[in-house]
Amino acid sequence: MKSKTLDSKKLIALIVGAVVLLALPLVLPNYALLILSFWEIYIIAVSGLDLVFGYCGQISLGHAAFYAIGAYGSGMLHEYLGIPVFFTMIIAAFISAGVGALIAYPSSKLVFHFLSLASQAFGEIVYLLVSHSPGKITGNYQGFFSDYINLFGFELDTYTSFYYFGLVCVLVFLVIKTFMVKSKTGRAFTAIRENSHAADGMGINVRKYKVIAFTVSAFYTAYAGAMYLHLTKFINPDTFVLKQSVMFLTMLLFGGSGCLLGPVLGSFVVLLVNEVLRALQDYQMFVYGVLLLIVVVAMPGGLYGEVMRLVNFIKGKATKKAEVK
Repeated sequence: MKSKTLDSKKLIALIVGAVVLLALPLVLPNYALLILSFWEIYIIAVSGLDLVFGYCGQISLGHAAFYAIGAYGSGMLHEYLGIPVFFTMIIAAFISAGVGALIAYPSSKLVFHFLSLASQAFGEIVYLLVSHSPGKITGNYQGFFSDYINLFGFELDTYTSFYYFGLVCVLVFLVIKTFMVKSKTGRAFTAIRENSHAADGMGINVRKYKVIAFTVSAFYTAYAGAMYLHLTKFINPDTFVLKQSVMFLTMLLFGGSGCLLGPVLGSFVVLLVNEVLRALQDYQMFVYGVLLLIVVVAMPGGLYGEVMRLVNFIKGKATKKAEVK
């Protein structure tokens, strides 16, 4: 009886949440919808990073590279080959996934700071490629322009239409992530995170699952990068510097890693902080550093961990009162 009540409460909460999300464009101005569209993009990108860091325990400071591959790949496929934008986004994400697998295979033996340095080096290589491309095919420092997403003749040229498209994308990617982490693959990720040597001793192919984590993570982040390009219609190399990778990691740690809602919470809070402190762009890395210190010292489980701890505390209090009665 109790479980049925809990299930009904969750269902009601999901329905209310869905209604609110669907109704937001009716009451919010365009600027707020633009911010929410960026939030959707960051949810997908940070969820991808969570698969590598939160579930598999691999540190990456080069995810801005996959973000760049998705953005430039989609834009160039559309510009030079004439492929419709929506399909270029998917193709670019698969290309990024292939690159992620190629990078992950030799890097799978690296751990801790060695892995973070290798991923950072990869990010710098991609940055140099897009800023000093042969024949200026990426526009180099002048930037690269592209078009809006076109879904079978319907162009997503308003923030409202992109917001609804982003909602569908977020739902699809979060559902895929949920199924993955609850599968045999997800259990292997967790075992590797807890103790890779023990996982290897249990017969888990550690290298194989590390490569899978990086491959899927690269797909997520690249798709988010493609969404970013076709929302703003313009990119330049400065979007894909180390600071972008640090922002992804900050969002993940601040929201909570190794869970579904952590990237959702973290990306929203850090995005809001960025908007509030937009006039202090020169101090952005300082702000990220402060947020990371807060997480490490005061909130090791991130916002999601603190919320769940508060919920469990309240439930414990309510249970004790019921027992007394």
